[in-house]
Amino acid sequence: MELTRRKILAIGSGAFAAAGLTGLPAFASLTDEAISALTGGAEMGSGAVKLTAPEIAENGNTVPIGVDAPGATQITLFADGNPVPNVATFKFGPLSASRSASTRIRLASTQNVIAVAKMEDGSFQMASAEVKVTIGGCGG
Repeated sequence: MELTRRKILAIGSGAFAAAGLTGLPAFASLTDEAISALTGGAEMGSGAVKLTAPEIAENGNTVPIGVDAPGATQITLFADGNPVPNVATFKFGPLSASRSASTRIRLASTQNVIAVAKMEDGSFQMASAEVKVTIGGCGG
């Protein structure tokens, strides 16, 4: 078999495509793993956490996010489409006047933003919102 430039390119691109299909896990599974690590696999309720996020973000570099969870000791934000899903963690002491926070985060593309709150009684509450990004914030 004679190796020509065309055959080498075909073999190389085929190997590259095969490595891409089997190499990296999906970002959503990374988010599920991070949430499971945070909660220890505990059941999560809903309704106690209020997540404020825009439906459409014109620019993924600065997406305003607000979260409010009365009775929470910790709130963690996740973005399931980012390469690193854990975006921010806010911890509240017993003398905290309010259990709310706001920040701006970077989103790579249209994805879900998830807030997981650890409550004072040790239970976990969750809220999520889909944010449609028109211009990606992570180089896209």
